Amino acid sequence: MPRRKNLIVAVLVCLAAGCSDQPKPQPAASRAEPELPAQATAIIETDAGRLTCELFPQEAPRNVANFIGLAEGTHEWEHPLNHRRIRMKLYDGTSFHRVIPGFMIQGGDPAGNGSGGPGYRVPDEIRTSLKFDRPGRMAMANDGANTNGSQFFVTERATPHLDGRYTIIGQCDNPSVQVVKKIARMPRDTNDDRPFNPVKIRSVTIQRENSSKP
Repeated sequence: MPRRKNLIVAVLVCLAAGCSDQPKPQPAASRAEPELPAQATAIIETDAGRLTCELFPQEAPRNVANFIGLAEGTHEWEHPLNHRRIRMKLYDGTSFHRVIPGFMIQGGDPAGNGSGGPGYRVPDEIRTSLKFDRPGRMAMANDGANTNGSQFFVTERATPHLDGRYTIIGQCDNPSVQVVKKIARMPRDTNDDRPFNPVKIRSVTIQRENSSKP
C-alpha cells in the first residue's frame, strides 16, 4: 500500500508540474532589431550597376530597421515559396521584377514575381516633410495602408501622385538614378511590367555612422 500511495503522490506532483511525454512548444522566434544608426547608406550592387542610397532612420525608423534587418540577415522571415522560417539575407539574389520606364523600378520579392514578402507587415511611416518631389526616392511598396514588407522601389523622376501613399525610406544619388533609368528600360512584358531578363540584386551592404539602439 505505501508503494501505491507513493505512486499516486508522484503522479499528482507530475500533473501539477505539467509533465508530459510531448515536447513543450518553443517560443516563437522574434525578429532581432539591428542597430538603428543615426546615418546609414544602402549600397545595392546589381547586374546593371550600383545604387547608393542614403537611408532615413529618423523619418522612418521601423521601416529602415526592417530593411536593414532583411538586408543583413538579422530578421527572421518566412520564405513565400516553401513557408520555411529562416534568418538569412533576403535581398541577395532577388531581382527587379517590375520596371516602368519614366517611372520606377521595383524589387525585393523573394518569390520573384511580385507576390512575395517576408511573412509579416510593417506599419506605414509617412511624413509630410518627405515627398516624391525628385528622382531617386527609395520607398516601400505595399498592397494598401500598413502592408509594408520587403519589396521596395526607386523612382526615376518626381512622382507627386505617390505622396501620402508610400513610406519613403531613402534617397539614391544621381549616378544611381542613371542605373535606375537603365534598368527601367529593359525589355519587358507590358501586361505586367515584368522584364524578360530581370536584373539581379547581387548584394545589399549597409554602411553605418554613429550607430545606436532604436
